[in-house]
Amino acid sequence: PSAGQIRAAFLRFFEERHGHRRLPSAPVTPLVGLPCAGWHLSIAAVSRFQFKPIFLGTVHPRSELAQHRRVVNSQKCVRAGGKHNDLEDVGRDTYHHTFFEMLGNWSFGDYFKEEACSMAWELLTEVYEIPRDRLYVTYFGGDPSLGLSADEECRDVWLRLGVPASHVLPFPLKDNFWEMGDTGPCGPCTEIHYDHVGGGRNAAALVNQGSPDVVEIWNLVFMQYSREVEGNLLPLPQHHVDTGMGLERLVTVLQNKRSNYDTDLFTPILDAIHKGCRAPRYQGLVGDADAGRVNMAYRVVADHVRTLCVCITDGIYPGFSGAELVLRRILRRAVRFCSEVLQAPPGLLASLVPTVVEVLGDAYPELTRNANQIKDIINENEAAFLSSLERGRRIIERTVQQMESSTYFPAEVAWSLYGSLGFPLDLIDLMLEEKGISLDSAAFNELALEDAKRKAGGPQAGQPGNTNTHLDVHSLAWLQSSKVPATDDSPKYTYRLGQQGQYEFSPCQATVLMLYRDQSLHKEVGAGQRCGVILDRTNFYAEQGGQDSDQGYMIRLGQQDVLFPVESVHLCGGYVIHEVTAVETLRAGDQVQLFVDEAQRLACMTNHTATHLLNFALRRVLGDSTEQRGSHVTAQRLRFDFDTKGHVTVEQLQQVEQVVQDLIQKNEVVYMAEVPLTQARRVQGLRAVDEGYPDPVRIVSLGVPVENVLTCDSEAAMQTSVELCCGTHLLQTGSVEDLAIISERQLVKGISRVIAVTGGQAKEAREVGQCLATEVDSVSLRMKQRITSIPEMQNLSKEVGQLIKVVASAAMPQWQRKELQTILRALQRTANTAIKKLELQQAEKAAQILLAKYCNQPVIIDTVAADSLSILMKVVNQLCNKSPGTSVLLLSPQASGEVLCACQVSKNCIPTFSAADWAMAVCTQMEGKAGGSPIVAKGSGNARGMQGALTTALEFAQSKL
Repeated sequence: PSAGQIRAAFLRFFEERHGHRRLPSAPVTPLVGLPCAGWHLSIAAVSRFQFKPIFLGTVHPRSELAQHRRVVNSQKCVRAGGKHNDLEDVGRDTYHHTFFEMLGNWSFGDYFKEEACSMAWELLTEVYEIPRDRLYVTYFGGDPSLGLSADEECRDVWLRLGVPASHVLPFPLKDNFWEMGDTGPCGPCTEIHYDHVGGGRNAAALVNQGSPDVVEIWNLVFMQYSREVEGNLLPLPQHHVDTGMGLERLVTVLQNKRSNYDTDLFTPILDAIHKGCRAPRYQGLVGDADAGRVNMAYRVVADHVRTLCVCITDGIYPGFSGAELVLRRILRRAVRFCSEVLQAPPGLLASLVPTVVEVLGDAYPELTRNANQIKDIINENEAAFLSSLERGRRIIERTVQQMESSTYFPAEVAWSLYGSLGFPLDLIDLMLEEKGISLDSAAFNELALEDAKRKAGGPQAGQPGNTNTHLDVHSLAWLQSSKVPATDDSPKYTYRLGQQGQYEFSPCQATVLMLYRDQSLHKEVGAGQRCGVILDRTNFYAEQGGQDSDQGYMIRLGQQDVLFPVESVHLCGGYVIHEVTAVETLRAGDQVQLFVDEAQRLACMTNHTATHLLNFALRRVLGDSTEQRGSHVTAQRLRFDFDTKGHVTVEQLQQVEQVVQDLIQKNEVVYMAEVPLTQARRVQGLRAVDEGYPDPVRIVSLGVPVENVLTCDSEAAMQTSVELCCGTHLLQTGSVEDLAIISERQLVKGISRVIAVTGGQAKEAREVGQCLATEVDSVSLRMKQRITSIPEMQNLSKEVGQLIKVVASAAMPQWQRKELQTILRALQRTANTAIKKLELQQAEKAAQILLAKYCNQPVIIDTVAADSLSILMKVVNQLCNKSPGTSVLLLSPQASGEVLCACQVSKNCIPTFSAADWAMAVCTQMEGKAGGSPIVAKGSGNARGMQGALTTALEFAQSKL
């Protein structure tokens, strides 16, 4: 059968034979809050997070989610990065993938182990007709340390289905107990394994041993527990089933292949690769047999192009952080194997998209709709990387030729490749490995640490104390007296929007005027030294006006393979100083070409324009008296300080975000022009007019041409954002995409600070907020239920406490944070009140029983069931209140083996009889401790000494009365 037929048969089997509802695949976009490291969304992660309220029994009864009883689908999954990092393994063998499909069926409180195993066995042996003697099943063998017995119920189900006992195998926790994370739904699982060899042999010894001959094909998870924060397991309100079977492995079995790449999920793509490259046809070779790693390259490209198609369709594009950065690495790895190993011309990767769509499009029609966009994005990123790849290869080859034998590759050169050309470190290592040398990792890590420290310094980085970027007074005077011209930095504003809507930045050619190091000017700086480079002109933005400086690199004309990374840029006395590490000797008079880090620049432009939108929105919502007090723009976020008469309310935060959203949706043109300062001062409503700007000044106006706002009687500036600003900005507001205020607090009375994020980060913040709002709603619903168990209410209280911590620290919309915090504080009060009430009820009940048992006796000594020391103390207090002349000591054995002790002495017996001494005598008998006052005391001990303690308690009391 074809892969399409196999997938369809699975879905049809559960949908038609067993009444499951078929759901479409969730997107592979990473879900915030999933308890896994890195980007790894298998069916388990997506589905179990999505259905968590069902697993916990907290789903709203009128919600659509609550109507699900049986569900089936085929889920797109990506696994590349973090804890489950398969990226570097892909291509080396025939079974690792970054993208794969997972066939899954679920039951929510409907069927359980008997039916789940029976359905799985029926599908595999009757529908797919897999020989029974090739299948082995595993089950959870128990874990005494957790008090979990073996899952004999599951074992017996398999035996009743006719699986031979020799094919039913127990395995420990690490193999057959599935957990989503440190907390949350979990349970034992049973796995079905397939023996590729067969022939009547018994392959039980190879199960779970990493053998390529015996592989797991299906995992059935029985969700019956919830892992609590304390580590203990509590039964779920209902039992659920959650299964996952990798389509690639299943197709390999049913098409009688030994490699996933030999199935029709991959062969059309491999054929298309062969047609587009100069390499021999794919032969399935691995390891030493794969000369020149040609077969590995086929596998890398085939796998990675599938991942690229799926991710781009689901809205993840190659970028510079998070999942986008992982996808960028995947694309660049595929491009390198295309060009260097397969010797394919540019464009091969994008040419494979129609084939991928042909293979996967029927199952995932969104791929068909987005095919052209996928090709455009792949081509655009490939072109950028091929240019960097060729330059990086030349740099490495040239550096290696100059190296002495048996030395490490220079860390400065590697850092230049890493920081300036965007080379992943593993790619550098791989290119060096091919040449039989290695990187000086210690020195590289030191450079990375320095860079991290510098970035962590934020706006303070590079301030006085950095001797390479801030000219001392003597050097500045010498430059001026020597008639060294100030740097022309107008090229920093030279950029435009291309036909496809992308920003295009032009490189800039310049001359080195002087070098600055250790507070002195130099005409030459040697290799490996960090220095400031003063140029006659630059397209780099120097840190000023609250905006971070640009980063990037410069090259010497005629020497394209030597990169001088520019780490920061500062303006001093009209001179722009570029902080670089000299990879080779730099001299005054050198001709250089400058390349700005376009992604970082664009992120700063986005956040700076968003800052203007935010400033305008704050004035619109809070009133014209709202004045800016400071701002800071980085590639990651923006910060804005302003005057305020009080705390900004939830409603005002929402209104501010809405005003910004409206301006973004209008996609207003951002007009910029330099005008004389005297003319600028006449603009009505101009913000920040009193700042010390040079003359002429630069005006930035949103939606209204600068010449219009300069008209004498114009009130246009009162209706939009018009500011004096030297920063770099977007050309249209729509590129901001979104803005979310993720923090708002008062610095001092009358001054507030907001922090906001834009674009994808804003979208992610909203997703976080929505996830947490759902969690809070779930807790609220459970809090409204009639809970009579103190431990249950205490666990609910702890869950509220954990949510309070998460909500306080999460990057989410601030208005939503405040709303949720208000709800959570109320829930915490409700929980605490309920716990006290339940404890009092339990204490009153126990006290009444004891009063009836020891009617008006002078001493009561007994054991009583109590869930906590607090309850035990309440029981003692109730007894003494209702029988004032009675002295009471109670012990309460706990499941942990501990015994709690509480006592109170009648005031009539003091000072002869001390409660503290009484408790100490009793708890010492139990090898424990105690403390308190003459009237009231408490303590604890070991259950082994409890009987002796009761005797001691009575003897002590008799001796004092």
